[in-house]
Amino acid sequence: MVCRKIDHDLYIHKKDMKLLNRYSGEVIFAGEFETVLACVLAAIIHGVDLRKAYLRNADLHSADLHGTDLRGADLRYALLRDVDLRGADLRGSNLRGADLRGADLRDVYLSGALFEGADLEGAVG
Repeated sequence: MVCRKIDHDLYIHKKDMKLLNRYSGEVIFAGEFETVLACVLAAIIHGVDLRKAYLRNADLHSADLHGTDLRGADLRYALLRDVDLRGADLRGSNLRGADLRGADLRDVYLSGALFEGADLEGAVG
């Protein structure tokens, strides 16, 4: 998988599974949902509705996910190192084995979330 340079002017068109430039509509990447999200490395996608998303093994290192709805998402073994999850909703999410080192977990909703084997070293919240 080769991802083009990603900036902050992107959005995900969930119906067609495309990552688009917000202003030009240019398709940056298209494919399976988890692959599209893996290409979002460090992009600002805060506030996106990702309820029940399959993000197992996704690389979202340093992404800005604050305020994102991740209820019931499968984030097993995801790379979430240094991710901004402030105010995100992770209720019922599966984060087993996820790498959350350095993540910002302030004001995160965690009821029912599973963290068995997750690495939370240096995480705040």
